[in-house]
Amino acid sequence: DSRSLSKSEEILHHLQNIVDFGKHVMKQFFGENYVHHGEIIQLPLDFVRQLCLKIQPERPECRCDKDMDTLSGYAMCLPNLTRLQTFRFAEHRPILCIEIKPKCGFIPFSSHVSQEIKHKVCRYCMHQHLKVANGKWKRPSKYCPLDLFSGNKQRMHFALKSLLQEAQNNLKIFKNGELIYGCKDDQDCVSDWNELARHLKPFFFPSNGLVSGPHCTRTIVKELIHVITMALLSSTDTCRAGHMKTVPLSQGRSYCEASAFNKELVRNGKHKLESSGLPRGCVLYKTLQAQMLDMLDIEGLYPLYSRVEQYLEEFPEERSTLQIDGPYNEAFYEKLLDLSLEDDGTVAFALTKVQQYRIAMTAKDCSIMIALSPCLQDECSEQRPVVLTSKSRFTFSVSVLDLDLKPYESIPHQYKLDGEIVNYYLKNVQAKEDPVMSNLFKENEDCTLVLHKV
Repeated sequence: DSRSLSKSEEILHHLQNIVDFGKHVMKQFFGENYVHHGEIIQLPLDFVRQLCLKIQPERPECRCDKDMDTLSGYAMCLPNLTRLQTFRFAEHRPILCIEIKPKCGFIPFSSHVSQEIKHKVCRYCMHQHLKVANGKWKRPSKYCPLDLFSGNKQRMHFALKSLLQEAQNNLKIFKNGELIYGCKDDQDCVSDWNELARHLKPFFFPSNGLVSGPHCTRTIVKELIHVITMALLSSTDTCRAGHMKTVPLSQGRSYCEASAFNKELVRNGKHKLESSGLPRGCVLYKTLQAQMLDMLDIEGLYPLYSRVEQYLEEFPEERSTLQIDGPYNEAFYEKLLDLSLEDDGTVAFALTKVQQYRIAMTAKDCSIMIALSPCLQDECSEQRPVVLTSKSRFTFSVSVLDLDLKPYESIPHQYKLDGEIVNYYLKNVQAKEDPVMSNLFKENEDCTLVLHKV
């Protein structure tokens, strides 16, 4: 009937948007090698129904209330990123794959921020407390995204070790496509490093030269962290990554006061936190650049969203002209390149900032996949990036996934959530924080005078 026909068209349109957005927008930010936008295919409905029944028991509980589309027959065909990427790995070789959701790697530098704490403690660290209070996780994680994005190996190692201790939703490890480590659900994930080390030992110590025992587990985890760090800092991308004018990374501060790594340093009387900066071609640098399109913070953005909303209430037919729901083509991308913050009161200015914020939200929620496969000395040709450990060498590929554009409609929710996170933190965490700690910070705070145009 016509209803299901229009539903099918709607689904096709939605999928087309996802593909176009990956192809015309995210590829420009991340570069050719990192983004796999997939393609749309049509499947026999009978096959789709059988597939749904078959995979239902495998789906995590939190996804089971989300219905799968069994009526349109349209689907997206994407590569299995746990298996390979930029080039074909030798088929018979085992493949190890690490998926990391790094979250937001900078502290807001916008003058629209109303609570001073947001200039000191990162969003992830604040949100942890609210999540634990709401029962989503049992314990707060020691992971702080600013440590991972610092480019400083010591801080990166600490961040990755923290992720391995408290994986939550931010880290998964696959071996030959099967999940061997990380949370299947929102419940308590007890990390068993010995079990993980058992899986990883053949990758890192193929000739079994190491005795078993805690030393072995620790060594293997250390090697894993080293390999992940090297892959995240490598520039495997040959192509120019778009002609993005970059947002200067020096804005805001390069560390978060709540980071466990940072607190340890302060306690030990060391106050200078090294931030080595990221190599320009690496995946973390590109992710951070896209995240930093959130130049106004949600607090500065929300009034602009309201301006667009008001305009749409008066002229609803303009929604498609303004490209709010696509099409995501070159014209859409071009508009994102305007980084000016001079608000001239127009809808056009407000809309550009809203769209940039949606890109930033997408980049704050994307995942990075690192696939590793052992290679022998003589196989490692010049074309492939290689990372070495004490006893092994790996070819690897890095990909970025979960790049669907965040919905325009989710902005009010983001605004509300931001307030909840900050208020909870101020009331329940900061109020109880060790006053000694904050005095230590005050003594060592570099004073920076920031002058704003009036």
